[in-house]
Amino acid sequence: MSSKRTLFMVEVAVFAALALILDLLPTFKMPNGGSISFAMIPIFIVAFRWGLKGGLLAGFIWGVLQLAFGAYILNLYQAFIEYGFAFTVLGVAGIFAKPIQKSLKEGKIAIRLVYITLGVLIGSGLRFLAHFYAGIVFWGDTAPEGQPVWLFSLIYNGSYMLPSFILSAIVVFFLFIKQPKRLLRSA
Repeated sequence: MSSKRTLFMVEVAVFAALALILDLLPTFKMPNGGSISFAMIPIFIVAFRWGLKGGLLAGFIWGVLQLAFGAYILNLYQAFIEYGFAFTVLGVAGIFAKPIQKSLKEGKIAIRLVYITLGVLIGSGLRFLAHFYAGIVFWGDTAPEGQPVWLFSLIYNGSYMLPSFILSAIVVFFLFIKQPKRLLRSA
C-alpha cells in the first residue's frame, strides 16, 4: 500500500473522529437533535484536501459514528437519511478541492474565499435538505399545533444549520488563509 493511500485513510478516519468529538463537546444543542458547533469543519478540511472521495468518506464515517454514539433513531429509513446521507453529503464540498488548491498556488485569496464558501454552502445545504425532509416526514408530530409541518422543519433545521454554515465557512477560510500550505501539503 502506498504511503499516500495510507495517509488518505488515516486522515479520513482521524478527521471523522475529530468531527464526532467536536459534536460531543458542549455547544448550543437543539431539543430534538441538531446543534451549532464546529463539527462540520474537519469534514470540509478533508474534502478540500482530498477531494470528493475523501470528503464523502469522512462524512459517511462521521454519520456512522453518530449512530454508534447515541443518535435519535425512529426507524431505519430516518437513520439512513439523517445520519447516513446527511453527513455523507457534506463531502460534496470536495468538488472544489482542485480550484482551492490552484488558488493557493497562484496566491489568489479572493478566489479561495469564493470556492471555500461555495463548498461549505453546498455541503451544508445538502445536509440541511436531508434534515428538512426528515423533519417533514418523521418529526412532523412535534410541530406546534396549527403550524405547517414544512414551516416547522424549515425553522427548526434552519436555526442550527444556517449558523453552523456561517461558522464553518469563516473558520475553514481562516484556516486556509493562516495555514494553507500545512493543510494542503501532503494531499
